[in-house]
Parts: sequence; C-alpha cells; structure tokens
Amino acid sequence: MADTIHTWSPRLQRNRLQETLLASSAARSLHQVLRRRSTIAFLMCLPLILIIACLVLYPALYSIYLSMLNKTQTRFIGLGNFSFLLSRDVFWMVVQQSAIFALTAVFFKALIGLITAHLINNLPAKGQRKWRGMLLVPWVIPLALSSLSWWWLFDPTHSAFNYILESFGHGDIAWLSNPYWARFSVILVNVWYGAPFFLILYLAALKSVPEQLYEAAAIDGANAWQKFRHITLPMMRNIIAITVLFSLIVTFANFDIVQIMTAGGPRNMTHVFATYAFLLGIRSGDLPLGAATSLFMFPILAVAAIFILRGVRKRGREIG
Repeated sequence: MADTIHTWSPRLQRNRLQETLLASSAARSLHQVLRRRSTIAFLMCLPLILIIACLVLYPALYSIYLSMLNKTQTRFIGLGNFSFLLSRDVFWMVVQQSAIFALTAVFFKALIGLITAHLINNLPAKGQRKWRGMLLVPWVIPLALSSLSWWWLFDPTHSAFNYILESFGHGDIAWLSNPYWARFSVILVNVWYGAPFFLILYLAALKSVPEQLYEAAAIDGANAWQKFRHITLPMMRNIIAITVLFSLIVTFANFDIVQIMTAGGPRNMTHVFATYAFLLGIRSGDLPLGAATSLFMFPILAVAAIFILRGVRKRGREIG
C-alpha cells in the first residue's frame, strides 16, 4: 500500500489555525449565552410562549378581522360595527354598567382582602393555617357552581334572604327583578368570589415586611395606624397595584356571574361587555357585532394597565 505524503504549506497551516480559533470562539460564545439565566429562562418558557401565541394571539387577530365584516360575513365594512354600537344608548348603558361593576367589585375585594389579611396575620401560626384554608374556599369552588347557589338564595320563589327579612318584619325584595338590587347582587357575588385571591396575596406581602421596621417604629412611639400608613402601605403598594390590575382585567371580562344570575336583565341593566357580546354574537347571530363589542374592553384596560404599571416601575426605581 502506497504511503500518502502530506505536503506542508504555511497557507494550509494558517487555514487550520483560523478554523480552530473560530470553532473555539463560537463554542465559548455559545457557552456564555447558555450560562445566562435570562437565556435559559427564555428557552424553558418558549414552548409555553408558542402555545399562548397560538391559543390567544390568533383568536385575538381573528376577532379584529371578524369585527370589520357585515352580519353575514360576506362584505368588509371597516369600522361600521363600531360606529353602530357607539350610536346605541344600550351600548353606553353597558359601558356604564361594566365600569360600575368592575370598579366597585375590585374596590371592595381589595378592601376586604387587605382587612382580613391584617386580621389573619396577627393570629398565631396554627390559627392562621385554619383561617387561610376556610377563607380560600369561595375562590376554590367553580364559579358557575357558586353562581347557581347564589341565584338560588336570591330567587324570589325560595329566597333565603327574603325569609330572613320576613322574620324581622321586613317585606320581600325583588333581588333579581329590580335593576338596582340586581346590580347589587352580581357585585356581591363577585366580591365574595374574588376577595380570597386578594387575601392570599396580601397576606404573603405582609409576611415579607421586615419586623425590624415595626420594632423601630414602636420605639419611636408610632401607633398602629401610623405603622400601617408609613410602613405597611408603602411596602405593599406594588403588590396592591398588580392585584388590582389583574382583578380589573378579570372582572371586566366576567361572564359567568351575570349570565347565570340575571342574563343581563332586567331591561339590559346588568349587562357587562362579555354578556352583551354573547347576546349580540351568539343569541342574535351577529358574530361581527359581538366581536366589535368585546374589543371595546381592550382600550379601557390598556389605559388602566399603562397608568398602574407606570406607577409600579416608578416605585421600583425608587426602591432600587
């Protein structure tokens, strides 16, 4: 077998050296990129991001396209559905009702959650576990099931609340037939369901406040209100803002409670965006108009998110 003779040349040696250096440099760069926590976190979240893009982004874009078609979905009409809605008094009543429903419910959920979180935080550890478990039950029960239970309590034919009122000599209340009591009923159920969510998050935030701050304030002679105002609230401000924003989005888009208890009645005075969009799109068969109704929530929530998150970033920079 003939021996193969390799002829050495400076050019060949330089090319091999360059290839080796490039390979080692690329390997080091790849290693540095993979060592970054942000890159690893992104790669681990990438499958979920793709799933969300398919399940959320595509329907959102399709709803925008659908809202610009006529009722039979055969002709492009641009912003015709939006202008039609803006010209209807019922739609403006839905906007007003949605704002009242969301803002009132979120305010009382945050207030009740903050108060109960403080009360539980001052209990012994054993008592805290028991009360946390009991108070979390409303949030754990499926919303449709709990809404049906509340509907049974408010229904005039077997209203438990009217039975209690009659025992005190008070007349019956048309809880779901009177527009104002119907609004009160759906807000009450939403507060009952959502307050435990605020309770758990606020309780976790209270646990993160350093005890040394309270001890220093007590040495300076601060009372309970001054400790809450100058220590607890500033330390919890970011978590309060985030929970309010999240709950505002969920409450604005709420469908189950209003649909099960009142179906938007009486006289359309308890409709919110979701139930009114369902009425127009599904029951009336006008899907483009229902899509246009649901899209009106986006600018309202976007403005709220911008203001709330701007405050969160500002306080984050002050702390940092």
